[in-house]
Amino acid sequence: MFRIHFTQRDVSAVRILAEPSPLWEITLSCHMLAKRNEDPLLAGWHRTARGTLQQGLPLRDSVDLFIHLNWAHGDFPDLLTPGPAGAGVDDGLEVVARTPTRQLTQEVSTVARQRGNLMTAARDLAAGRADAMGQLVTGMRDYFEAVIRPQWPAVTASFGADLDMRTRCMATGGVAAMLNGLHPSVRFDGSVLTITDYPGERDLFLEGRGMVLVPSFFKRRSRPLTLIDPQLPPVLVYPVDRSPGMLAARQTEALSALLGRSRAAILELCAAGGSTTSIAAQLSQSPSTISEHLSVLRNAGLVASDRRGNAMLHRLRPLGTAMLEGQAPSGTAG
Repeated sequence: MFRIHFTQRDVSAVRILAEPSPLWEITLSCHMLAKRNEDPLLAGWHRTARGTLQQGLPLRDSVDLFIHLNWAHGDFPDLLTPGPAGAGVDDGLEVVARTPTRQLTQEVSTVARQRGNLMTAARDLAAGRADAMGQLVTGMRDYFEAVIRPQWPAVTASFGADLDMRTRCMATGGVAAMLNGLHPSVRFDGSVLTITDYPGERDLFLEGRGMVLVPSFFKRRSRPLTLIDPQLPPVLVYPVDRSPGMLAARQTEALSALLGRSRAAILELCAAGGSTTSIAAQLSQSPSTISEHLSVLRNAGLVASDRRGNAMLHRLRPLGTAMLEGQAPSGTAG
């Protein structure tokens, strides 16, 4: 059983991550791939992703250290998910690359106790060698591009649906109602959040630090989880309903075939109105790349852009809305 102890200050400081965390999705999807698929919605992704990783060649070589450390059958290092430092994958990997040697040594030692033998690169990482850290960061980035990036529109759609639901729940029932609805194993009585099926006995005292809730697309349906080190900023990671994202992904398959996956995803994000920077962060691409795609969408009459101070904001034009919804624009036939 796992008990998280809140003060009144902690209750008022609970917040939900505003955008999906690429590092948590990278890490937890790897656990999912190591086990039998439990979700029919992910059957196609599971089969394709495992095939991609099993093909070997440069991808397999680059991700070996990441997969070796990210063991699905025990504790995995906190350094793989260093907290919501930024929305993009590059921001997160920059934080990973700055992990102190003391933390590397301690957390890789935990992996060693569980696994027995460590590969040479893992021992080098524990010693703080820059080449080993470079291999880890490169492997996580390569893994994201090959395994997670194709699913990112579904990730963001499911995340957005969950965020809307939790926000409404908090607005109508308060923090307690929202926390009690996170997962069947969670019980919150106003001062203690208990996860009933957690292995062993563990207590975490927030002591005024609050807690960040991290909705995750690739979190398995089992109980929520948190970081190992109680001194790190507290987070609680829980699974979202994947249905909205998978439905949205199926509805945009034809649009992706027409526009390309990246431009279709950008068109979807413009529906909510966003800046170049925010769209780039949500899609884990550079602002310059997003600007190039937006220029194409503007020239096609799908998107309009307006400058507000230092930011360029983007919105759908009627033709873009009609295309996104799969309808003919007003005044046209068909």
